[in-house]
This record gives sequence, structure tokens and C-alpha cells, in this order.
Amino acid sequence: MKACNSCAHRVAIGRNYRNVPVWKRAIGVPLIYLPILTLPFVFASAYLTYLHLRLIGAKDLKTLSDFLPARSTHRYNLKNQITMDPTFKLSPSQSKLYWLFNCTWYCPLSVGLFEWHTYMVKIVENWWCPFGHEKKENYKDGAIDKSFWHIYQNDEDKLNPEDRVNPIWNDEVEKEQEER
Repeated sequence: MKACNSCAHRVAIGRNYRNVPVWKRAIGVPLIYLPILTLPFVFASAYLTYLHLRLIGAKDLKTLSDFLPARSTHRYNLKNQITMDPTFKLSPSQSKLYWLFNCTWYCPLSVGLFEWHTYMVKIVENWWCPFGHEKKENYKDGAIDKSFWHIYQNDEDKLNPEDRVNPIWNDEVEKEQEER
């Protein structure tokens, strides 16, 4: 599942890296580890969002483990982990443990955690605010059966006709479309 369908453009980084001055790279590379400090807050936010959804009745929610790759699918382990030739004597790029930490723990956990959180925030948005805007199509991976506004007929009647029949938050419309 791709959390950000609108993010599907290619970023140019590899062809530029060697042209960046060494001093900038020396500052830039360690900055990737500062977000580790935010992970406890992201975990807390994600689990609070999960709890919110469960307490208001959500069923069939995906969990964090649904967004993490199985350990068996990782290509490398401590025995066969590749490393890079160091550019300086104390470079961590020559350490197998460095790459294992990055590529089997930090990166997949970070991506999975943020994708899981994004998925749930889309569900929250679709539940409480089933109102169309230009980016709402990107919320499809957080589709729900009915929004808060679809529970009672008098509230559903207040919705714009497009919001009333949007299949992202109204599965009856989706079922009708499939039957045709």
C-alpha cells in the first residue's frame, strides 16, 4: 500500500550527490538520525489514533505489523551484509552492523510507522469529515463503510450530493457501482 499516491514522482538525488561539497554531506548525513528522537512521539500519536478509532467502533483496522516487512524478506543478514569502501578511516559505511541497523530496522520501521499513521489519519478524516476537496481522492486507502455524517438520515441529507455518494466513505454506493 502506498500512503502517498500523489508522491509518485522521481526525485533527483543520486546524480547530484557526488557534486555536493564534502562539508555539506558531512553535516547532512548525520541529520537522518535526528528523527529517531521523534519516533516515541510518532508511536504515541499512532497508537492514540488507533485507540481512538477502536473506541468509536472501528473494526478490521490494519495494525503496524501490516506495514512492516517480514524479517525473512530482507536480502541481507549479518553473514552476507555488504558494506561500502570507506572514504575515511572511521566511516561507519564499512560496518555490517551499521547497514543492518539502517536497512533492516530504522528505515523499514520508520516507513512502516509513518505509513500506518497516515493510513489511520485518512480513516479519521474520512470518518469525521467526509467533505470533498482536491486531495480527497488520495484518501482511498483509508476507505470506510460509512462516515459519521451517514449514520443518521437527517444529517446525511445535509451533505452535498457528491459527498453523500462518495464511495470512499459510503460503501453502499460502491456496492451499487459494482452491481452495475
